[in-house]
Amino acid sequence: MHRHHTPDAPAKPKPSLWSRLGPGLVTGAADDDPSGIATHSQIGAAFGYSMAWTMLFSFPLMSVIQGVSAGIGSVTGRGIAQNLKLHYPKALLYFIVLLLIIANTINLGADLGAMGAALGLLVGGPEWAYTIGFGLLCVAIEVLVPYQRYAGLLKWATLSLFAYVAVVMVAGIPWGKALLSLVVPSFQFDKAHTMAMVAILGTTISPYLFFWQAAQEVEEGRRRHIKPLMTAPYRAKHEFERIRLDTLIGMAVSSLVGIAIIFATAATLHANGITQIETSAQAAQALLPIAGEFAFALFALGIIGTGLLAVPVLAGAAAYAVSEVFGWTESLEARPSEARAFYTTIAVATLGGVALTFIGLNAVRALYWAAVVNGVLAAPVMAVMMLIARNKTAMGGMVLSRGLTIGGWLATAVMATASVLFFVI
Repeated sequence: MHRHHTPDAPAKPKPSLWSRLGPGLVTGAADDDPSGIATHSQIGAAFGYSMAWTMLFSFPLMSVIQGVSAGIGSVTGRGIAQNLKLHYPKALLYFIVLLLIIANTINLGADLGAMGAALGLLVGGPEWAYTIGFGLLCVAIEVLVPYQRYAGLLKWATLSLFAYVAVVMVAGIPWGKALLSLVVPSFQFDKAHTMAMVAILGTTISPYLFFWQAAQEVEEGRRRHIKPLMTAPYRAKHEFERIRLDTLIGMAVSSLVGIAIIFATAATLHANGITQIETSAQAAQALLPIAGEFAFALFALGIIGTGLLAVPVLAGAAAYAVSEVFGWTESLEARPSEARAFYTTIAVATLGGVALTFIGLNAVRALYWAAVVNGVLAAPVMAVMMLIARNKTAMGGMVLSRGLTIGGWLATAVMATASVLFFVI
């Protein structure tokens, strides 16, 4: 006698890798903003391949600390500033958010100015008009486009980073020497090398990225109508796996692009005696006579593409932090009429950055001061994040694991050392 066989229910299709990527990928890509491109270009021009290893050195540090920030958002359902407000002294909250606004506004000015300059190089015309146009475009997209579509746009914008991988393909890299530089550290304890190390760390481990990724995890929870993990621990394993994958891939993309820019400028600019690059647009212009129009155009287009990705992240991170301080509605899912103060903060931060380009603030000085403020802010914010992540009142029963705690404090110590070196050398 045959038993009646009930066919198995069709298995749910496994989500694609692309669909599982989100806040971590966008955060990693935003790390390679035009000011970061200028830093990597200067490292490649000044030192050739010899400092490329710093990108692999910084990769685990940035991965751990971004994973901590994402975990705080996912577990608590709140951003970093809101957790600070709930569990720590108000004076610390105000100090950190004020420094974040200053650093982000300076960084926005540097990035928007670089985008205007890059478009001016490509098509001619007034750079100041392009800078204003890019500022207005970024504000309009952030305010008017619904969150789900907006998040998708940011994900697709990350592909613009691969312009730099394409530049490497046409730059004539001596691959043996270049790849060896990734795994054999070369360093001299002098002012130039120490400043380069500080610049790399300051560019790759930036406070606005912490605030942004935590806030985006909160947004993702709202979009998917799911509770914070501290009230739904049964989902923790799946969510932490997603965060780990998303963050590792995002930081890997960031590091890969940084390496590509160092390699490209080492093979072209450094190899031809050009060792001083002050802006990302200058790096693109210097490529033209050496590597040709194709490499020049790719580099310049990459500056614009990464700027369109990074400017909303910089402005958005400031807006989330300010809104959390004052208890305003803070969500890119909200209509402008529902979150007026949040969207106004985005507009003010972005247009404040545009204004900085008109008061004669030199682009290199802007990058320098953004690095100073980021350096001052990064280590304290990282320390506070580590305290939040280990705080049972904040995190419920889902405090940070011992391994991530060790990694997070190590990253914090390295960043604190770098910021001290910034002032003493």
